[in-house]
Amino acid sequence: MKKEDLMAVIEGRIAQCQMCPLGLLRKNTVPGEGNLYSPILFVGEGPGEEEDNQGRPFVGKAGQLLTKILESVNIAREDVYIANMVKCRPPNNRVPTSLEIQSCSQYLLAQIEVINPRMIVPLGSTALNFFLGEDQQITKVRGREFIWKGNIIIFPMFHPSYLLRNPSKEKGSPKDLTWQDIKKVRKYYDDFMHGDTQK
Repeated sequence: MKKEDLMAVIEGRIAQCQMCPLGLLRKNTVPGEGNLYSPILFVGEGPGEEEDNQGRPFVGKAGQLLTKILESVNIAREDVYIANMVKCRPPNNRVPTSLEIQSCSQYLLAQIEVINPRMIVPLGSTALNFFLGEDQQITKVRGREFIWKGNIIIFPMFHPSYLLRNPSKEKGSPKDLTWQDIKKVRKYYDDFMHGDTQK
């Protein structure tokens, strides 16, 4: 089966899912979107109100900032794949519970298998903890590389909503650090696209 067909199956399962209480509250499921052949996958926490209304990830204020961050290094949203840990909006945009993440993780893992990215960029603590374990702090590990299953590079970055709360662009500020990080992501993207030595 082609990637598109496999992803359509996963999206169909997400649309029917009632494995946790979030399924009862949603307007739309938000499976993810983007290039299934991208070497880089961005993973956020969960959909907010705008995302729930539109059924698309990262379309609210934080999402618009993510788009700008990508565009700052000439990466279009459509060039990468963007998903969330949970595919339905938690009430009042609260952090998803471990039960919700556990129930939903099968879909993210299936998406990772289909996309087969070289690098996953967890945005914020919730996604970071899923990939690297509970005791990691995003402020300490952002911009560092870790190797995950299947030799996938995990490269944590701040969640754009954190940057909205910390608008300073001073040296060493979250926005400044994000600029450093996204430049590294761009370099990886080029390496992956132009065939580095590790195939």
